[in-house]
Amino acid sequence: MGTKPFVTPATFIHSLSFLLGPVFGSKDNFLGLGVFVDTYPNEEKQQERVFPYISAMVNNGSLTYDHDRDGRPTELGGCTAMVRNLNHDTFLVIRYVKRRLTVLIDIDGKHEWRDCIDVPGVRLPRGYYFGTSSVTGDLSDNHDIISLKLYQLTVERTPEEEKRDREVYLPVVDNLKLPGMEAPLEPMSGLALFLIVFFSLVALVFAIVIGVIIYNKWQEQSRKHFY
Repeated sequence: MGTKPFVTPATFIHSLSFLLGPVFGSKDNFLGLGVFVDTYPNEEKQQERVFPYISAMVNNGSLTYDHDRDGRPTELGGCTAMVRNLNHDTFLVIRYVKRRLTVLIDIDGKHEWRDCIDVPGVRLPRGYYFGTSSVTGDLSDNHDIISLKLYQLTVERTPEEEKRDREVYLPVVDNLKLPGMEAPLEPMSGLALFLIVFFSLVALVFAIVIGVIIYNKWQEQSRKHFY
């Protein structure tokens, strides 16, 4: 199959300048979040998906977007979105609050939002940049990005949540079973660390006592055999 037409992706890349590449016009192995609006299927024998299709992907720089399989191996979630040949504007909202990524769409011209993607446990570092890109093959449509609006949402955070978010250095998703994208272990609490050390010492002392008893018995048996 040839390359696929593409509609207004929102790709968040940790970079001061936009880098061209094979992922709908943007670089592969990117750092951050990519939301793709894909109008053409490349993978054959695919029945459960209807295109155009919106999908999301989080990348820490180690993953490659698989065009031949329409990004399925690294997809976080997705939905069908019939955005081709419409006579009204279509809207896409990407929302990230307290490590929860949600994507909503308004494509029917009714000014009603519909759920598309909802993924908890998404960890994105701060200080990212926003960019859009697109690419098409022989089969193409004309799509325009009318506007891109950014908002900083105000939410209440505990000191623990604030500290936890500051300590995210690479994009990652909790419980995501992808090579190179396993979520880092949360730091252990002081109580858990104390219990581990305490029981380790108890086990060590117990092993030493058992060893001394066994050694003394062996010494006694050796003396009996000698006499």
